[in-house]
Amino acid sequence: MQKSSKVEIFLPLLTIVLDSAAVFGAFIVSYYIRFFSSFVRLFPVEKGLPELRWYTYFALATIPVWIITFQNFKLYKTRRNVFIGDEFVQIVKCTTISILLSIGIIFFFRDFPYSRLVFVLIWATSLVFITFERYFMLKLEKTIYNKRLGLKSVAIVGTDEMADKIYSTFRKDTHTGFEVVGYFSIHEEMKAAAADRNYIGSVKDIPSKIKELKIQKLVLSLTPQENEYLYKILKSCEGINVEFMLVPDFNELITSRLKISEIDGIPFMVIKSLPLNVWDRMVKRIFDIFASLFIITAISPVLIVLSLLVKLTSKGPLFYRQERVSLDGRKFDMLKFRSMRIDAEADGKPRFASKDDDRYTPIGLFIRKYSLDELPQFFNVLKGDMSIVGPRPEREYFINIMKESVDKYLERHRVKCGITGWAQVNGLRGSETSMQARIDYDIYYIENWSLVFDIKIILKTIKEMFFSKSAF
Repeated sequence: MQKSSKVEIFLPLLTIVLDSAAVFGAFIVSYYIRFFSSFVRLFPVEKGLPELRWYTYFALATIPVWIITFQNFKLYKTRRNVFIGDEFVQIVKCTTISILLSIGIIFFFRDFPYSRLVFVLIWATSLVFITFERYFMLKLEKTIYNKRLGLKSVAIVGTDEMADKIYSTFRKDTHTGFEVVGYFSIHEEMKAAAADRNYIGSVKDIPSKIKELKIQKLVLSLTPQENEYLYKILKSCEGINVEFMLVPDFNELITSRLKISEIDGIPFMVIKSLPLNVWDRMVKRIFDIFASLFIITAISPVLIVLSLLVKLTSKGPLFYRQERVSLDGRKFDMLKFRSMRIDAEADGKPRFASKDDDRYTPIGLFIRKYSLDELPQFFNVLKGDMSIVGPRPEREYFINIMKESVDKYLERHRVKCGITGWAQVNGLRGSETSMQARIDYDIYYIENWSLVFDIKIILKTIKEMFFSKSAF
């Protein structure tokens, strides 16, 4: 048995055991909270003290229901590489469904009166226990892969920008669970296009190299012009036990979201619709107001300290106001803590900031590195100029340049701009990253918006603020 197979058996089994222990522990702890804590003062016990054994029996009887529910939501797969915030959303869903199903099982235990309040406590306690346990498992899985145990051998097919990014990411981040053995080029003469990668052959060599190098997974990153080779590759690998993963072109992915609408018996294909309907806009706005008020209150000491540092380390105003463009091309003044000298654009020509920029104030580079200069934009959110999550706003000068060279650039103005966005939390920030890639991620966010998606991006942003080495 291969080492990767052993890990794929060990990790799910350990997760099932720990999930079971977490659920059982939630039952026991909830029982004691309900009947042996100060909780009794709020909700007196009126029907006598029940025996613990009935709750343990019930826990053991319903644990399989929890495990089946978690399995149904694909939570026992390896190499999920998810952020704990993503996992938490799934945990809430699974816990809620499992509790409801467990309550249904009470029908078979009618001889014993179970406390409904205990089930509320079980729901809350199991959320805490399972979340901590799952966080531990995600860390353990990444640790195992970082020690190069259980890695799956992967080869990349393609030489475009996305193929290069995948190759570099898998080589650098072994915690993804993959070990890149090399890449195949579509055309043999293209092998020189990726001199820093391990070239292992062209398309015609794929079947033989899979067997020779024991490749377990092929990642295909093809340009639209190369899609004709997809069938040839699949056909040549018939009978070979290898997994294929196709990286979709972002534009194709977006335009494939076709909807069929019928009006008075006439069918229409809706190829472009409003990204947010009226209710979506209301929900997003309400969330922005309450979240920004909470954040401003929570970080008010930080705002005061940063204000003092900015004023004490350089001459000029505290805030830097800059005209930006947002929803439907509307202009507004975006606020930032000033991180550059007041003469940073004395020549009148706007330019992007860079890591080695000599225009920073003594504290400027630090607050930009950790995105602290962006904090005053929560006031822009309260005012309604911005949203917490959305495409980053840009100046009209750069918009006029990039709308001609970057495909679908103006699509980002279909929603309010944001303090943080899907592109930023995926590392696409700063002047060194591809603008087209940023727009592709922005459009993906617009086409797939949900409140849960916003919360996920906010949680990932908090992580990026402390662990990312780049700046906006």
